[in-house]
Amino acid sequence: MSKSLLIVESPTKARTLGKYLGKDFQVMASVGHVKDLPNNRLGIDVEHQFAPDYHVIRGKKKILDELAAAADKADAIYLGPDPDREGEAIAWHIAQELGAGEKPVYRVLFYELTQKAIKEALAEPKHLNPSLYDAQQARRILDRLVGYQISPILWQKVKRGLSAGRVQSVALRIICDREAEIRKFDSEEYWTIDVHLLPGDAGTDSPASIQFKAALHRVRGKAPEISSEAQAGSLVDALKGVHFEVRKVDRKRRRRNPSPPFITSTLQQEAARKLRFTAKQTMSVAQRLYEGIELGDEGATGLITYMRTDSTRLSPDAVKEVRDYILAHYGKDYLPEKAASYKSREGAQDAHEAIRPTNVHRSPDQVAPYLGSDQVKLYTLIWKRFVASQMNPAVLAQTTVDITAGDFVLRATGSVTEFPGFTTLYVESQEEDENGESLPAHLPDLQAGQGLELREVQPRQHFTQPPPRFSEASLIRELEEKGIGRPSTYATILSTIVERDYVTLEKQRLHPTELGWIINDLLVRSFPSIVDLDFTARMEKSLDEIENGKVPYLQLLEDFYRQFAGSVKSAEMGMLNLKTLGFPTDIHCLRCDRLLHIRTSRNGAYLSCSGYPECTFSSNYERDEKGVIRLKGEQLSDETCDKCGRPMVEKKGKYGTFLACSGYPECRNTKTPSSGLPCPREGCDGELVPRSGRGGRRFYGCNRYPECKTVLWGQPVKKACPACGAPVLLEKQSKKGPTRWVCVNPACGYQLTAEPETEAGASQGTG
Repeated sequence: MSKSLLIVESPTKARTLGKYLGKDFQVMASVGHVKDLPNNRLGIDVEHQFAPDYHVIRGKKKILDELAAAADKADAIYLGPDPDREGEAIAWHIAQELGAGEKPVYRVLFYELTQKAIKEALAEPKHLNPSLYDAQQARRILDRLVGYQISPILWQKVKRGLSAGRVQSVALRIICDREAEIRKFDSEEYWTIDVHLLPGDAGTDSPASIQFKAALHRVRGKAPEISSEAQAGSLVDALKGVHFEVRKVDRKRRRRNPSPPFITSTLQQEAARKLRFTAKQTMSVAQRLYEGIELGDEGATGLITYMRTDSTRLSPDAVKEVRDYILAHYGKDYLPEKAASYKSREGAQDAHEAIRPTNVHRSPDQVAPYLGSDQVKLYTLIWKRFVASQMNPAVLAQTTVDITAGDFVLRATGSVTEFPGFTTLYVESQEEDENGESLPAHLPDLQAGQGLELREVQPRQHFTQPPPRFSEASLIRELEEKGIGRPSTYATILSTIVERDYVTLEKQRLHPTELGWIINDLLVRSFPSIVDLDFTARMEKSLDEIENGKVPYLQLLEDFYRQFAGSVKSAEMGMLNLKTLGFPTDIHCLRCDRLLHIRTSRNGAYLSCSGYPECTFSSNYERDEKGVIRLKGEQLSDETCDKCGRPMVEKKGKYGTFLACSGYPECRNTKTPSSGLPCPREGCDGELVPRSGRGGRRFYGCNRYPECKTVLWGQPVKKACPACGAPVLLEKQSKKGPTRWVCVNPACGYQLTAEPETEAGASQGTG
């Protein structure tokens, strides 16, 4: 009896499916894409309807031959790559290569790898969706046109190996724009005042005697604006001399609802905040959880539903299962009367469910023995978020108290959890710089008209803060809110800009590198529409319309390329060449006083004179917190070169600071900076200069080394020895004893000891 052939893209997924399907199916894996555009050329015929030149990927011919041999023996072919645009394209290319002829070819969509879901998918197979793979093909062609036509211009104008991407370049711009805001920001001082109070008519043992804190809320009816310590001090003094009385107490009950189950973007954000996972790491771990984990006797089992989704929808079966679980494990108080439902954002693909465990009864504790550390963490996050999303809200009793005090009004707020609800299991995290919902301390039972006793007035200094740099989580949220990219692309976008050294990730924050600044500047000037947020968002919407069958993909490509081709031609001629001309700065050349330009080489960006090649001065540079460029490691000296008369530049070398002629390489003169400390060796006219030994230990040596090998360990002082006439003394400092000055001549033995500052009299010298 012949078998049906099921082809998926992953060997792990194939093993999981094979366990459930048994002898009726042969399950094989394509190991990802089998066809793609060529690596060494554009591969798009822009003159003939943007025809792509797909070819079999290197190393995939053997796999395709094996799939074809199995297809010849099968009675039907089922294509089961992932249920999204990328998976549809893989299935389409496999179907093209197999050339199944008269045999039926079906498309099956596995949203979760459980026995029930697999059987349902195979019982209702579909056909390939042209709109879906057209949308993938349109995205691939757009990305290829941008990447393969802009990148060579960057190689020519900046350096080889650089890349530009249709969406990655927009992400880079967002990061650079935020950094520009931070650099322009000027911090301002401000003060707040907190007052610690005690109910005046309560005994010390009474619950009402709880000390509490109120903030200064109004001064003569207006919000306080306290910009200096003097202003704060004046208000503190005034508050110490007034009567405090409760004016109004406002009590209300507030419900805090759970967050919806995860979609791709929120999973990436929360994993970044709670687990410190990169987006790429999150998707890699989630892929394994979806494709199947060996669970002992159960064998390979998919633990979560498909992880690339922008829908918060849940299947009725999943909702019933989790509601039964909540009732059994948490009780009826935690179970809502009606199941919670969540609205997906506009344009979400509702065919996919939200990300959830395939079986809620597989708790994190139960599956932990079979999972790696990262898998346990991510599965726990998904499981808890899913269960919590179907639990009752938390109920908070919130109290706001207004207090009169002369010309002042103070405000105290408190919040008490009356019922924890879903927070028993899960609370969504916040960005470190965001003000999350805090639960203030419990307030005493206060009544209007009640007097209060002042315990302390506490002024506090603050400074306004610039907008925060993006974390991976907040950048993903920004991209999603702006409609740029898609959940399945965020991880690739972020990893690419880091791997290309356009951005660094420092303390979980994204910082543009100098190369990132340069590339962004060039792209904004030469390709304004490509890095325009609104334009990119409209392109994403058009790709969605192709997927929904509303727009022909050729129309999108033609409209895009009509404008883009002109920008490419203009950039080839007009983009600033960083290898030759460079960006002008306002820093003057140390040699000829002309302006320095930022230029690039294969080793990175540097400053060089705009008068090149007449003037060959160059220097590395760095930027301060305001983005101001500074010469790095080189400062103009007051001394001039005794060979050519040019200014000398301070440099740091193996043996410490030295002076080099700014006319290098024409003039290679160097010398040590003048210290004014004469070498103590008899007959030597050199000077002592600081040096660094092994391990960075500092010493002084003669600048006429190697002719003079004088070495002094200690700090020389320009003071002649009164005993032998040596030109310098060595300063010796002790952690416990007084400072001493000793003669550099070992045979002399003179030393001078400093007397304590509290005593009068001359120092005692011995010789």
